[in-house]
Amino acid sequence: MNRPPRSALRDFLTGETGGAILLMIAAGAAMVLANLPGAIGHLYHDMLHAPMGPTLSSRIGPMTLHLWINDGLMALFFLVVGLEIKREFLDGGLSTWDRRRLPILAAVAGMAAPAIVYLMVTAGQPALSNGWAIPAATDIAFAIGVLALLGRRAPASLKLFLTAVAIVDDMGAVAIIALFYSHGLDLAALAGAAGVLALMYGLNRAGVKALMPYLLGFALLWFLMLLSGVHATVAGVLAAMTVPVRCTPGAPDAADSPLHRLEHAIHPWSAYLIVPLFGFANAGLSLGGEAMAMLFAPLSLGVALGLFLGKQLGIFGAVWAAVRLGFAERPAGASWSQVYGMTMLCGIGFTMSLFIGALAFPGQALLVEEAKGGILLGSLLSALSGYAVLRWIARPAASPGR
Repeated sequence: MNRPPRSALRDFLTGETGGAILLMIAAGAAMVLANLPGAIGHLYHDMLHAPMGPTLSSRIGPMTLHLWINDGLMALFFLVVGLEIKREFLDGGLSTWDRRRLPILAAVAGMAAPAIVYLMVTAGQPALSNGWAIPAATDIAFAIGVLALLGRRAPASLKLFLTAVAIVDDMGAVAIIALFYSHGLDLAALAGAAGVLALMYGLNRAGVKALMPYLLGFALLWFLMLLSGVHATVAGVLAAMTVPVRCTPGAPDAADSPLHRLEHAIHPWSAYLIVPLFGFANAGLSLGGEAMAMLFAPLSLGVALGLFLGKQLGIFGAVWAAVRLGFAERPAGASWSQVYGMTMLCGIGFTMSLFIGALAFPGQALLVEEAKGGILLGSLLSALSGYAVLRWIARPAASPGR
């Protein structure tokens, strides 16, 4: 009997946590290099920001290794995110309204509450208000990685629910980047990008299943988005929406599906190279004599508390209210204490939070460093606390849905 192919996301949920481990190693290496004494310590920053390549856009200036990673390679990461979003809405945990409503409600509340906590902590300092979205994002790789370490102590329904919440969260993060962190729009380039996107959609409608036309369209779309002022990584999600998913009726995840083939071709590169490289390029935080003072700065505290407290309040509060009001059912086989432990893990905002932090305060190195400190502190507290609750405190549900 032929078994249906598995998506890269489903393989990741049940497989090893190698990508998350590599990301942690890369972030740790960045921290070490950023704090080495003398010229060696400066080498890390000099290497990342030295000109490397042509000036593709006068708006961002000469390309550097940091820009190639954040604006270039991360577009491939967002392409994978877009492919998974499309898959989950067509053939996964978000394919019906009954499956969607609780994750969507939880994700929206889990983005709003951290932003509110951040704005409350930084109230009275207008210069910091642009960082409101930094604690709104959840890092799916880290959060699922921690759940995987717990083995059977975390029921499969909890992992799937966390994944669904994180996917909706990713959609919100992409929308935030496009709407709030795009500046100086070039309407001609934007119109060109819209034309390329329409052409790619036309290829889909015409039944073109070869991947090369979509990849060429993605590359051109990325370049036009870079010129337009909308962050170039948004091109990844937009391009993913045009890749065909259904090859034959009733087989949305067939092995010859263009989406399936592209997802499995890019996913290992994204998980094991691009995301660790991003962590290496963005997690280097100098822990000098002023480091402790920096962690207690309003920006750092706002981000840390937004991740650690805001995510818990928003997601757990939304799930509890939805279940009590009969709007949705609790994840099957998961107790309230397990759900609470999972909501703590949603406070791990590492990759997306670092990404938004760099966009929120362009050219303001001190504020970016303060944001990094808050992200690392809030994510660490969330990871350790969530793991502790699920490992030693939470107990399985006596009966599902109650």
